[in-house]
Amino acid sequence: MKIKMAFLLLTLSNCIFSQTINSEKLDNYFNYIESNNLGVGSLSIFKNGKEVYARNFGQKNIPHLVYNKDTRYQVGSVTKMMTATLIFKLIEENKLNLNDKLSQFYPEIPNSNKISIKNLLEHTSGLGSYVVKDGEVWVTEKVTDKQIMDLIVAQGKNFEPGEKVAYSNSAYYLLTKILEEKYKKPFNKIINKEIIKPLHLKNLTSFTANQKNVFLPYRYDNNAWNILEKDIDFPNVIGVGDVSATPYDLNVFINNLFHNKIIKKESLQQMVPILGKEDWGRGIALWDFDGILFYGHGGDTLGSHAILFYNKEADISIAYDTNGERINKDDFIKNIVYLLYNKEFKLPEIN
Repeated sequence: MKIKMAFLLLTLSNCIFSQTINSEKLDNYFNYIESNNLGVGSLSIFKNGKEVYARNFGQKNIPHLVYNKDTRYQVGSVTKMMTATLIFKLIEENKLNLNDKLSQFYPEIPNSNKISIKNLLEHTSGLGSYVVKDGEVWVTEKVTDKQIMDLIVAQGKNFEPGEKVAYSNSAYYLLTKILEEKYKKPFNKIINKEIIKPLHLKNLTSFTANQKNVFLPYRYDNNAWNILEKDIDFPNVIGVGDVSATPYDLNVFINNLFHNKIIKKESLQQMVPILGKEDWGRGIALWDFDGILFYGHGGDTLGSHAILFYNKEADISIAYDTNGERINKDDFIKNIVYLLYNKEFKLPEIN
């Protein structure tokens, strides 16, 4: 019954969706955000595989900020959707199987003889989140792979595989290491060969030392934007949350993914959540805006935030990046969706 109702709502909302993006309404929204100093970031919207709207906002409120159309944002865990895509490429090449056990690669991990690749992808492994130790994010300075692996082992299992869903950065750290073992290359070279070069992405990259033209993270304090003193040290989260990109390049990626130009249709069907049963698939999550369904991934560092998702029925994707968040990214993107689908919403306020 729930699935039928969702389908009905989706059908009705698609009738409301305009084939022409109302740029004026979007501009008015971003002008409001900018004039009230409620955020800093960029947004890109694709329709039928082409960019139909793009907007930067809030940058003028940061004195002396230097940027251009190629300046990238750290996109955090949006990286995981790319890591999962690379895993499915290995599966298509018969170099890996969803049912393969973690013990084939890392027998020292607790419960590894029960944890499958599928469990790692869909956050049902029972493993923890290595980026947090003793209740705090500890990967803000360089740590070694051994330190990370030792912590994953020490954190142990929280539940049996498949028992429930619990977001696990440790799972995607291990998936990245499996990718590197199978390809016999570091992650940055794998993603460059399999995704970046084939899609001609000029402004999407895995972390590199001394990288340039990437927005720094900001925090709003004392009526001004100030550079965040400390963010994640990105070599600690390779394949987990290290990618930086422009919204445009993110949209190119997700459109090619959902148009079956990176992996096969059958593989994509395994990645997306099963409607009515789960919100998390195997590298792709579900957003449900009153029956309007989007598929993709969100991401957070300590100072930058991103959402990238796609609606199948309207063939529309939205990529949102911010390095100065005052409105939670999920609330922000909900307003954008409501604008596109002519639904009512209240303009955000921060007292």
